[in-house]
Amino acid sequence: MTLEVSLLTVFIAALITALATGLGAIPLAFARRMDDRWLSVGAALAAGLMLAASHSLVDEGSMVGGWRVLLGMASGLVLVVLADRWLDRHNTPDVSDLQDADARKALLIVGVMTVHSFAEGVGVGVSYGGGEQLGVFITTAIAVHNIPEGLAIALVLVPRGVPVWQAAGWAVFSSLPQPLMAIPAYLFVTAFEPFLPVGLGLAAGAMIWMVFAELLPDAQRRLSAGAVGAVVVAAFMAMFAFQLSISS
Repeated sequence: MTLEVSLLTVFIAALITALATGLGAIPLAFARRMDDRWLSVGAALAAGLMLAASHSLVDEGSMVGGWRVLLGMASGLVLVVLADRWLDRHNTPDVSDLQDADARKALLIVGVMTVHSFAEGVGVGVSYGGGEQLGVFITTAIAVHNIPEGLAIALVLVPRGVPVWQAAGWAVFSSLPQPLMAIPAYLFVTAFEPFLPVGLGLAAGAMIWMVFAELLPDAQRRLSAGAVGAVVVAAFMAMFAFQLSISS
């Protein structure tokens, strides 16, 4: 296989993983009605999915470099806190007709998931550096894994009035760094591989902050603490089972 074909293969593979994220919004297309209670239910479900995704990122990164994962988590925490403070001090731009607090929350979750996608794009490129068979396996796993991540984004946006198709578009947008990062990571595997645990940890740190600072307070507005806990654990278990099924 020529270098050019290999690069095209890597790009298309990473693009597929990005597009798969949009599929996560599809289940919400069948929801008949989104009342205020759905804000809390959606936030709790998204929290469980993101906690499970964070667990997966930390576990994966620790197998390569545990201390680098911790460095990444600290960096992710600092970045997301600075972003949150910046949004508090400036007028938040409208997002799909959302304003003020809702627009801020939408920007944060899309931003956090976009940061997460940089690490996944590097993962795709590095995996293809180990051979096409490994690349196909990792790409398939990431693509399938991206579907519930897209659902997590949609669960925050759709109950706030964002149309399902726009939520799917934002989900895909959050994954666009994957095809952009896959090519350089493939071409310079040796240079990128040491940074992969840092990127995974950075995404995990930002996600965990998002869960506790934004999603869980939203979840408790319309649900009891016990109900929130049950939904979060159930969503975590479902995501974890999903991850086990695609890795076995």
